[in-house]
Amino acid sequence: MKRIFFVVLLLVSLFAMGGCGEKQGERTYTKEHPLVFRMALSDGEATVYYKGAKEISDRVYEKTDGRIHILVVPGGALGGERATVELAMDDNLDIATSANSVMTNWIPQMAILDQAYLWKNANEAHAAVDGRLGKLIEAEAQRKMGVHVIGYMESGFRDVFSVKPIEKPEDFDGVKIRTMQNRYHMAAFKGFGAMPVAMPFGEQFTALQQGAIDACENGVSGCYTNGFYEVTKNITNSKHAFVYILLLMSDKSYNMIPDDLKGPFLEGVREGCNEQRKYLVEANEDATEKLKALGVQFHDIDITELQTRYRKEAEAEGFQFDPEWQKAVDEAVKEAETM
Repeated sequence: MKRIFFVVLLLVSLFAMGGCGEKQGERTYTKEHPLVFRMALSDGEATVYYKGAKEISDRVYEKTDGRIHILVVPGGALGGERATVELAMDDNLDIATSANSVMTNWIPQMAILDQAYLWKNANEAHAAVDGRLGKLIEAEAQRKMGVHVIGYMESGFRDVFSVKPIEKPEDFDGVKIRTMQNRYHMAAFKGFGAMPVAMPFGEQFTALQQGAIDACENGVSGCYTNGFYEVTKNITNSKHAFVYILLLMSDKSYNMIPDDLKGPFLEGVREGCNEQRKYLVEANEDATEKLKALGVQFHDIDITELQTRYRKEAEAEGFQFDPEWQKAVDEAVKEAETM
């Protein structure tokens, strides 16, 4: 109760200081009286996402000489991803963070990012949002949602955590696996031969314990930080999907940034996002070592066969994507080849 009271009291005071408060006009912000923005994060303080968000806050503070401060509010204290995106759209929250799959509720073209095996490596994924595809996302976010996409963190490639070993494609047959409520992710596992089950993130640990599902999927560091290794002693290096975490700023809050601070602010966000990408790599490597020490077995699998199975399922489902967005994806792949 003390923690809840403190968070509420802190948010009320910040509401009065800056961010989504009254319009500040030509007010001059200083290190002693900064412009304060709240950033909502669904993940907890022990995660690489919180570490990345804090890095963004630190970089912005540094680049703006302390005149802008981002307060990171973790653990879903301000609501889940969809709820906080809607708050930002309504100018009731400064910065929301959201996985790209959630964004398809408002920007259907972004479903192109939900395909299995869209990117061969992280360079391709980065080239996409750092290039023309990112510009398309940002333009649609402003046009359809009234928010500004100011940066891209990520949870990267996802792997499969299972009770029984999955070492070859045939081992997926009949496996009940939890996925996000996402038709493309579900189609991938259906194509692999598994039985995808959509359920909230918070329910999957108990579902694994009780045998309601046989497997789940996420980034390797997530297996460690969320304790899935207690009930799943096998990780398959499937690398079946790549997930971005977008930073979405309300139009009202964005327009509160003085013109002379907009460039430094965005530079700080970009640098912080780049650091988060590095943190993720380090976290996955560290988690791999710790999980192995805890008795978790890692299994390679024939990814080429999984790609073939997914393409057949995608064709059967009739998946089609906006030609302009597909062109941007293709350009990112070519650009990554030169890196």
